[in-house]
Amino acid sequence: METLTLVGVLAGSLGLTALARRYNLSAPLLIVVVALGVALIPGVPRIELEPELILTVVLPPLLYSTSLDSSLTNFRANLRPIIGLGVVLVVVTAVVVALVVHLLLPDLPWASALVLGAVVAPPDAVTAVAIGRKLGLPRGIMTVLTGESLVNDAAALTLYKVALAAVAGTAGSIGHGLGVFAVATVLGIAVGLVAGSVVVFIRSRLDDPLLESAFGIIVPFAAYVTAEHLHPFGAEFSGSGVLAVVTAGLYLGQRSLRASPATRLQDRSVWTSIDVLLEALVFALMGLQLPFVLDGADRAARDNATLAVVAVVVLLVTMAVRIPAVFLSSYLPRTLRLFGRTRDGASWQALAVVSWTGMRGVVTLAAASAVPLGTPGRPEIQLFAFTVAVGTVLIQGLTLPPLIRLLKVQNPAEAARDQAEELAAREVAQKAAHARLREITQSAMSTVDLPPERLERLQERLERLVDTRYRFARAAITLSGEERSASPQAKFAKARRELLITQRAAMIAENRAGRLDDEVLRKVLVELDLEELSATSTLTGRLGVG
Repeated sequence: METLTLVGVLAGSLGLTALARRYNLSAPLLIVVVALGVALIPGVPRIELEPELILTVVLPPLLYSTSLDSSLTNFRANLRPIIGLGVVLVVVTAVVVALVVHLLLPDLPWASALVLGAVVAPPDAVTAVAIGRKLGLPRGIMTVLTGESLVNDAAALTLYKVALAAVAGTAGSIGHGLGVFAVATVLGIAVGLVAGSVVVFIRSRLDDPLLESAFGIIVPFAAYVTAEHLHPFGAEFSGSGVLAVVTAGLYLGQRSLRASPATRLQDRSVWTSIDVLLEALVFALMGLQLPFVLDGADRAARDNATLAVVAVVVLLVTMAVRIPAVFLSSYLPRTLRLFGRTRDGASWQALAVVSWTGMRGVVTLAAASAVPLGTPGRPEIQLFAFTVAVGTVLIQGLTLPPLIRLLKVQNPAEAARDQAEELAAREVAQKAAHARLREITQSAMSTVDLPPERLERLQERLERLVDTRYRFARAAITLSGEERSASPQAKFAKARRELLITQRAAMIAENRAGRLDDEVLRKVLVELDLEELSATSTLTGRLGVG
């Protein structure tokens, strides 16, 4: 892929992302549709998907960023459905798809059909999570979807390796395949823990937010490549790079609670920008693969009508397998009363939404593109994989929002519970701050030569600051939208922001008049920007201040 072409794709996909955000559209859907149209324009340069680029450069940071923001506690609490969907359902989907394709195309070897099954098995939750977050899906559903996306690629890519070995005639028994999966799992998790521990050790000795974030950027690539290149029992056995990245991300995400505020802010800004860039790129690449898929279909030893029918059947089967599997994975354990106790299950509405979040992504296309030349049915595998990836994104991506609204899956009780927990926590923090302030004042009275009345005034000012922040937070949490915009806190926050804007404009005017050096201006602007960011973040931003 030429550098200039890649830059053009990035610029175009980011422009479409901005347009989608401006008009409250789904960015992945818009990018895919536009990319499909662009790919059909005569004379447009062809951009072929490079599997190595996707699997080693694009996939690791996306997984790492998602795992950094994931709650390890919630992940553990939902481990059974996550493993059920992220591992068991991947295997079931691969086998069912392989059976259907082998029945429809009997001359296609079983091993090649299983390669196709492994390629189309892992859903990509980027679109589903984005839609769910926008429409307020309950936290439990979001945790399951996110957790599934973190582990299903590892299961599918491991199965993919086993299937390719079967095509090449080097695969062993079922036990051999299970051994490959076990080694990939254990080594991947071990590499991720080691990588996370090393980064924590290095960061604890840096005390430099910029360098700490720089080391964080290296983590997903280092963990992925290291795990994939470990072969303790031969070339067929290696660690799972995906699991290494996910484990490192979950570990470092949990440890970030102990990091400095500057490091957390820096990390959040860096990874948010990387996410937007890479997600826009991968959906653009999906749509731009259309010419290569059509060329492959022309080279296939079958008529176009047969290919089209089988492609549609594979798409429908891939979507359909997930629906009963999601319901069975929830209701069957409750029926069997696993572990000797009943478990509260999700509602059927929630399960229906989860069952319809099986959109496939760029990993499916990357795996299909990486199928070795000479593999029987390679053109068919790539065509069917493209149909499943683009078809699920368009069909399920377009219908998921109305389905969520129709079933009314949102959980108002969860929002009320979150509000009560936040209020209680902020009250505890307020009391802790006042207690510590009294200790500081008493210590200052015995060590600092200041008049008692002056110390008392300082204490009163600090107490007012603590109480003001608490009142702001309480108003932001408890008031309705109309009450927030009309509240004294909102008016104060708006005035504070306008004053900061006025100060910034005055500083810039002084610089343009030649009375303020550029370096000094940048230093002052950093202070003003940080203060305005504080004024428009969670405490005041939720008050509707614009």
